[in-house]
Amino acid sequence: MRHAILGPGGIGGLVGAVLAHAGEDVTLIVRRGTEQSYPREFSLDSPFGKIKAPVSIATSVAQPFDLLWITVKATLLEEALNSAPKGARVQAVVPLLNGIDHVEKLRQRFGRDEVLPATITVESERIAPGKIVQRSPFVRFHVIARGKYLLTTAIDAFRRFGFECNFVEGEGTLLWSKLVFLAPVALSTTAARSAIGNVLNDAVRAARLESCVREACAVAECTGATVDANSVLARITALPPSMRSSMEKDVTNGNPPELDAIGGPILRGAEAYGIPVPTTSELVRVIRTNLVA
Repeated sequence: MRHAILGPGGIGGLVGAVLAHAGEDVTLIVRRGTEQSYPREFSLDSPFGKIKAPVSIATSVAQPFDLLWITVKATLLEEALNSAPKGARVQAVVPLLNGIDHVEKLRQRFGRDEVLPATITVESERIAPGKIVQRSPFVRFHVIARGKYLLTTAIDAFRRFGFECNFVEGEGTLLWSKLVFLAPVALSTTAARSAIGNVLNDAVRAARLESCVREACAVAECTGATVDANSVLARITALPPSMRSSMEKDVTNGNPPELDAIGGPILRGAEAYGIPVPTTSELVRVIRTNLVA
């Protein structure tokens, strides 16, 4: 299959390297003017193995592709879509962005049936153009069940490399299942300016993290999603102590964090359903205050 990857950073580079290593035709869509800085061979250093694989480089989705993977930060989505104009010839679009709101935006552009919501949970980082390091000992890829057959080849490649892949029937459950895990981790580590281990080892911060999980799950359940707060907490406490969230890294590096994409759905949902979320609100407030300071 022919794959276009819009956003060859930590996530896009990981996905692209694994697909290319499996023999798939992979084109990385990069910002105009940066194409010369990208090598034609991507390297990935992962707990599952070290690989190198050939890729093509382009600045727009001009050719026909079977799958368009959108892996940019939520804060860069609008700008990135300039490289994938309306009418781009793709069979399906697979977004791997944090949050929830991006799905409807992409459907307005590409069509409802063409967008196959998916999530990926991993700590992966681009250390240089074309060089990716996977820092977490796991990669969890979940996709809406109706995309199972179209993504068969990609999922086979992911599983062979070591990804955990699952299919989810309900779109709300798919998206909220990641958010109720991601948001408490991202907000807690970013407010504390530290890795998850330091948050879990501090009684006050750990209590806030648990409260944030339960608030997020309460909102998710009101939307009709099926989530379980105790299972989420068990997964968080099992994380490697050194694991850092992408939001914490963005703030540390002076980049705009995905605060609205990650915290916004919880706050807006809480207001819509009349659910108090004091801990989530406070963590968002602290992060915003620190950004201004």
